[in-house]
This record gives sequence, C-alpha cells and structure tokens, in this order.
Amino acid sequence: MANRKKPGKNRDRGPGGRFAPGNRANPKGRPKGSKNKTTLFVESLLEGEAEELTRALITKAKAGHGTALELVFSRIAPARKDRHISIKLPPLADLVEAHTAVIRYVAAGEITPAEGQMIANLIDMRRKAVESAELEARLAALEARLAAQGAGASI
Repeated sequence: MANRKKPGKNRDRGPGGRFAPGNRANPKGRPKGSKNKTTLFVESLLEGEAEELTRALITKAKAGHGTALELVFSRIAPARKDRHISIKLPPLADLVEAHTAVIRYVAAGEITPAEGQMIANLIDMRRKAVESAELEARLAALEARLAAQGAGASI
C-alpha cells in the first residue's frame, strides 16, 4: 500500500508525530492557562446550574444515597494528606537511638507507619548532612596538611 503522506507535509513533526521543538507551526505553543474544548463545553453546560445541582446532590446525600454522600463529603471534607504530630526524640547526635524511638512510636500505634517513614527519612537526611559536613572538614584538613608538606619540601 502506498504512503499517502505528501512529502514535506510533516516537516514540523518529530519522530512519533509530535511537534518538534521550535517548529514553525506554533512557535509559542499553547498559552498557559488555556482550557481544552471539553472543559469549556462542560463549563458552558453547568453555567447557572451549579447551585441547583449542588443542592440536589446534597438532598440525595441526606436521603442516604451513598454515591451522593461520598461526592459531597469528598468536596466538603477531603481526606487529610498529613497531620501535625508531636513526639519526643532523643538528641539527633545519636541517630540510631532516634530511629529506634520512631520505630517504638509506630509499634505503639502513636504514629502511623507512613508518618514513621517520613520522620525516619528526615533523620536520614540529617545523617547525610552530618556526614557531608564531617567529610568536608576532613578533606579540608588533608588538603591543608598536603599543602604544608608541599611547602616544607620545596624549602
């Protein structure tokens, strides 16, 4: 079967049919914040009807319709992503003991495993920062010692 594409027709497209960067067809790209046609269509349908539809949904939710109730609550009170927690950790100089304390809080049910993981990640970030600072100090000391030895050898 012959290729029906005209030569040079898709010169602005890269492999896979996507527009290549800097193509001449639309050099600036889609404007930021512009909405697609489906979104605009749905918004035009709901224009002026949103309040009435919301009231109808709330009425159904009050009548015990599970799906309506779920929709209403997902908008009014969405699931919390995280919460403020307050736990007492040992000094972070002892990182092993800090991790042990986090595990104890999770095991006791005082914090969730996900919260424990987040705190453990923070403690690990602290460990990495301390290691980096110590390594930098050791490297600076070695460089200073080598510079002093080099200066003494040339005298």
